[in-house]
Amino acid sequence: MRLANEVAIVTGAARGIGKAIATKLAAEGAIVVLSDVSNDVHETSKEINQNGGQSVAIVGNVTKAEDCEAMVKLALDNYGRLDILVNNAGITKDNLLMRMSEEDWDAVLNINLKGTYLCTKAAIRSMMKQRSGKIINIASVIGEIGNTGQANYAASKGGVIAFTKTMAKELGSRNIRVNAIAPGFIESKMTEVLSEEAKSNLTKAIALGFLGKPEYVADAVVFLASSESAYITGQVLNVDGGMVM
Repeated sequence: MRLANEVAIVTGAARGIGKAIATKLAAEGAIVVLSDVSNDVHETSKEINQNGGQSVAIVGNVTKAEDCEAMVKLALDNYGRLDILVNNAGITKDNLLMRMSEEDWDAVLNINLKGTYLCTKAAIRSMMKQRSGKIINIASVIGEIGNTGQANYAASKGGVIAFTKTMAKELGSRNIRVNAIAPGFIESKMTEVLSEEAKSNLTKAIALGFLGKPEYVADAVVFLASSESAYITGQVLNVDGGMVM
C-alpha cells in the first residue's frame, strides 16, 4: 500500500494501459478518479471498487479545458486534495504524411499533447498550494525515435517529452515531480489482430524478445508516483524491453 490515501487522476482510464494504471494505483491504496471519453470508464471504476479499491469515474474530453477542470474539481470536492496526475489519454491516426489529412494531424496533437497541457494546467494549482505532487505523462518510444506513418503521433509524443522536462523545471521548487514513461510495443486490442508473422517481426526489434503488458507500464507509474522516486524528476523512463536501446 505504497500510495495509501493519496488521490490520483488517470485520463484515458476506460481500457488498456489506462485501466491497468488505475487498477494498480488503487491496489496500492490510492483513491483514483478515472476519466475517459467513453462511458466504459464507469464499468472500470465499478470493477476497481468491487475488488476492494476506491475510485470514482467521470466522462470527459481532455481537449476541453472545462472537462479537465471538472475532473480536478471532482477530486478536490470529494477528497480535498490531489496528489497524482497520470496523463494517459491518447490516440493514433496513422498514415504517411503525403496522405495524412489535416483533421488527423489535429486530432492526434489535440488529444495527445494539448490534452496533457490542459489536464496539467487544471491540476497544478492545488498541487502548488499543497507544495507536493507527482505528474506522470505517458509518452512513447515513437516520440524518441520516430516511425514511418506516424508523423502526427511522433510529434505529439515528442512534444509530451519536451513538455515534461519543462514542467519539471517550472514546478520543482514547489516539490512537484514531473516525469514521463515511454512504452514500447504493448499488448493491446490493436496488437491482438496482428498476424503471427507481424508479431514476430515486431519482437525482433525488442532485446527481451516479447511484447510488453499494460501492467508493466502500470508498475512504472506506481514507482514514479511513490516515495521511492523522491529524487527523480524531468526523466523519461522507457518501458520497452530494450527496444530503443
